[in-house]
Amino acid sequence: MVTEALETLMSYNLDKLAVGVLGSHSALQILHGARKEGLRTVLVTIEERIPFYREFKHLIDEFVVIQRWSDLCSKNVTNKLKKLNTILVPHGSYVEYVGLKCAEEIEVPIFGLRTLFKVEASQREKMSLLRRAGIEVPREYRYGEDFEGLAIVKLDGAKGGRGYFLAKCRDEVVEGVEKLIKDGVIDGSDSVLVQEYVVGVPAYYHYFYSPVLGRVEILGADIRYETSVDGLKRVPPKLMEVLSAKPTFVVVGNLPLVLRESLLPKILDYGYRFVKATQDALPPGIIGPFCLESIIKDDLDIVVFEFSGRIVAGTNIYVGGSPYSQLYWDEPMSTGRRIAREIKLAVEKGVVDRVVT
Repeated sequence: MVTEALETLMSYNLDKLAVGVLGSHSALQILHGARKEGLRTVLVTIEERIPFYREFKHLIDEFVVIQRWSDLCSKNVTNKLKKLNTILVPHGSYVEYVGLKCAEEIEVPIFGLRTLFKVEASQREKMSLLRRAGIEVPREYRYGEDFEGLAIVKLDGAKGGRGYFLAKCRDEVVEGVEKLIKDGVIDGSDSVLVQEYVVGVPAYYHYFYSPVLGRVEILGADIRYETSVDGLKRVPPKLMEVLSAKPTFVVVGNLPLVLRESLLPKILDYGYRFVKATQDALPPGIIGPFCLESIIKDDLDIVVFEFSGRIVAGTNIYVGGSPYSQLYWDEPMSTGRRIAREIKLAVEKGVVDRVVT
């Protein structure tokens, strides 16, 4: 729980802090960034991934090997992490791997806002928070409601787009959801969000909120590369009818994106709005990295259809820093390194309790 985690922090030797992370998602970037900032590193991983991560042992001071991801919250593992003065950095696989209960209640200090995990687990709660921030979002339909145009049906949780599908009428929504229930993918229609499909360019903005400096930084932007929706773009329209494939949205990678500078003021404003909304709804509010996921329409209007309250995989394309982070820091600054820099600044200023929960 939060209280126990902060009590643990008070017992730490702050001169020997370590950054800990699960072996997945953006772990290498986080480890690399911690090393660049002179912090010790701890990798928590399952046995079958050890051969891969040993290739990067120059980035890892300590391996903590577990049989199952859910073992993270066992006393044996948490005691090891505490002994190593570990601050755990959650990434996009964290809750999906260890489960919401463990993610929220682990007694090890977490860099970030752990009360946001529950909001992220629900598509409806995520959209509610975005609306509370005054950020433009797509129209949302009730399950079973008639609609015009195209809709996208989304699943709760961090599934990398798996299971999402498009529908052009109410019956297609119901048919698709019933199949997901039958296949055991979801428990019921309450687990999906039916949302207007906005046409435009997908753009994902990487932010960092610094409690120490009191500012929001734009650290980068990316486009997700998804199968099969991106693969279908290569098929000539006259051949589409011979394919049985329907658009799916499983993320396989990320592409760098440099935005028109005239878009940046609104993007930064959205970042500050989101931070303020989390501070009001979930004090002390978001800490560190987050991402607003949007569509930019042809009139340059920006519609945000989702958010991530942690480091996103798209930041991996900027391990050497992005054009934006260079402007803030005048040195290579990945999101992973920015996390470590914030921890160091907090320690130097005696406010490390402000960057963990």
